This record gives sequence, C-alpha cells and structure tokens, in this order.
Amino acid sequence: MKKGIKVVTIGGGSSYTPELIDGFLKRYHELPVEELWLVDCEEGKNKLEIIEKLARRMIKKAGVPIKLFTTLNRREALKKADFVTTQLRVGLLDARIADERIPLSHGMLGQETNGAGGLFKALRTVPVILDICKDIEELCPNAWLINFTNPVGIITEAVNRYSNIKKVVGLCNVPINMHKAVAEILNEEEKNVRISFGGLNHMGYVTGVYANGEDKTEYVLSKWGNQSMQNISGTEWSNAFVKELGAIPSPYLRYYYMAKESLEEAIEKFKVNGTRAESVKGIEKDLFEIYKDESIDEKPKLLEKRGGAYYSDAACNLIASIYNDKRDIQVVNTVNKGVMQEFEYDEVVEITSMITKNGPIPMPIGRLPKAAKGLVQEIKSFEIAAAEAAVSGDYNKALLAMMINPLVHSQRYGKIVLDELLEAHKEHLPQFYRY
Repeated sequence: MKKGIKVVTIGGGSSYTPELIDGFLKRYHELPVEELWLVDCEEGKNKLEIIEKLARRMIKKAGVPIKLFTTLNRREALKKADFVTTQLRVGLLDARIADERIPLSHGMLGQETNGAGGLFKALRTVPVILDICKDIEELCPNAWLINFTNPVGIITEAVNRYSNIKKVVGLCNVPINMHKAVAEILNEEEKNVRISFGGLNHMGYVTGVYANGEDKTEYVLSKWGNQSMQNISGTEWSNAFVKELGAIPSPYLRYYYMAKESLEEAIEKFKVNGTRAESVKGIEKDLFEIYKDESIDEKPKLLEKRGGAYYSDAACNLIASIYNDKRDIQVVNTVNKGVMQEFEYDEVVEITSMITKNGPIPMPIGRLPKAAKGLVQEIKSFEIAAAEAAVSGDYNKALLAMMINPLVHSQRYGKIVLDELLEAHKEHLPQFYRY
C-alpha cells in the first residue's frame, strides 16, 4: 500500500470545504492524505484564497503532514489524483436565487434540487461535470469520482450514462441525518443502529431499523414525526401516515406528500423574507467573515446551518472505506445492479451499500412500499429526461423533463417557467444556444 494519497476537490472555495478538511484531519491515521488540491474558477478566486488560509491553519493545528495546493487550473490539479471530489455550483448562489424566485413568482415551488429549480441546476451542472470526467479519463483514469454536487441523483445518472467513468459514487448527507434521528428516537449510539435505506437521492426511504441485532422498525415508525434538517422546515409528518406507509420518508419528500403546504409556506416566506437561497447567501457571507479571522483554526458551528452538516462524515468515511477496503455499510448513490426491483438494472439509486476497494456493492433492502413505487419511478423518469436534456441542449427534451416533474405538471406554466429560466441562465446554458 502506498504511503499517501492525492485528493482533488473541485469547488474548493465552497463554504463546505472546512467540513471536508476537518474530516480528513480526523481520519489521517487511516487515510493518509499526502496532497490535497483545492480547485476553483475565476469567480470563486477570492473565496478560495480565504479557504486556503483557514485550511492551512487547521492543518497546522492538527500537526499532520498534508501538503495543500490551490489552483484555478483544474487539469494541473488532476494529474495522478487518487480521489476527486466535486462540490461546485455553476452560477454561484445568484443562480440558485433565480431557480427559486422564478417558479415561485408563477405559483410553483422553487427549490434547489426539486421541481423546476432542480431541473435547471442539473442543466447547468451536468455539462461541467462531464467535462471534468473527460479530464479524469485522461489525467487520472484510476481515480474515484466522489460527487457531492446537487442534484446528486441526476448528476450521478448522467455520469453513468454519458461518460466512460465507472468509478463514481454520488453522496448526500440526508441518510446520515436520518440515521442520527433514528438513533435519537432509540436513545442509542449511532454505531449500534443500522438502517436499510433505498430509493433515489432526496427521494429515499428507511425501510428497516435495527439496533443491537433487534428489529426496531415498527417502534421507530410509531415515533416518527417532526424530524427534519436545517434547510427543510414545515409541517411535521402525520404519524398515522408514516405507520401506514411502512417506511420513513426522506425530509425532502415533504415537497411531494405535502405539496400544497410546502408551496404555501414557500410563497409566504418568499413574500416576507425572500427565498431559502437568499438566506443561504446571508449565512455564507457570515461564514466567510468568520473564515477570514486569523484566530480561527477549526470549522465554525455556524456551518451546520448551511445545510451541509456531516458532509465530512459522509465524504471522508466513504473515501477511507474505499482506500482501506473496510467493507462497512453506508448509503450512497450507485448503479442498482438489479437490487431494487423498482428500477432498471443500470439505473442509479440511493441505497444501503457495502463499501469495498472496488466501490459500493448495493445490498438488498426489500421492496419499497407499494404506495411509494409510482412516485419514485416518476422521479427516475424525470432524472433521465433531465440528464438527456442537459447533454443535448434540446429545448423539447427540457420541456418534457419540466412537464413530467410532479412539482410542475403544467403545460402552460411549465413552458413559461422553462423559458424564463433559460433566459435567466443563458450564460451558463451554452448547449441551448448553439444555433
């Protein structure tokens, strides 16, 4: 086994990066990162410089021999990398604001990864990720691509369908948050609790709960109600509904099972305080002011309000497990390989998996509830249509993706929102303006 590894993080100027640094520092004894490269684009240059200084202080405090590099030249960084992580945002937060404000202005849910907003984040992001994949194929063909960029499901599906990269895993912190919530209900340490999880990114279900070898699924179902995440609020779950469903829905499923309430809450907040994206922009501004403070040499508590809490646990655990062939259990986005009967063999799912040196091996979790099957299949068809539209730049394919999404389901307003978002993001959607 070689002495150290090279990790490249694309989107290194992200406010999430201190989470990642913290995760690598905590695990240095099992994950000897020799080189860590933080990569960003010209628009992110100032943030990258701030993150670099904080990262150097964190590394110095930890006393580990990680060599830190920063660059705006992605190809320079990627040479001979072992792991490449992606956490980028095409168009920065201003693009997210448009993704949320434009649908809301037409009485449609505006959200970063769901509905019309999620579609446009995918349309902007998929081509960039596929370009990164081409560089990986050339410069570090044996590297693992660990994608944390939203919408994770669509992006991982696009990489699987439209690139030659097979060593790719999509990652989300939602299952980790759900695992923590389940452990709290059971009053158990997380290490003693195992969950079975399956579905799609931001549309997954906990189908089983086990503590110290005992099946605790029914007990947790009877207690589930107001568990949420920092970036998702609103009406708590009807416990009667959750028990009858027979599985615990992801917090993001509020947007589907409570569509009317979610839309009403979003519109009210939009009128009074603006969108979630604008709140995040304020939090991020405060974070970077903290990051600038030369006395700070650890990730600040405020970072948890950004919505990316426990990212380091997810990303760094995954990398450490692949590197060390741990064969432990994690929830990741990977190719189904026939495990979930609700999806095709080669479609990407979010599922409990065994993590090996050869990547994730999806594990049987049983069938999803009959009541959930139609919804997850509808969203999978949307993910595939969105990826195809992003790659082709075909207006009609984008319209198809827009209209089949259950948070849109409108020909009239779907087309209006599609046209307005295409115009708003023109700079970042060159594939739609080639002719």
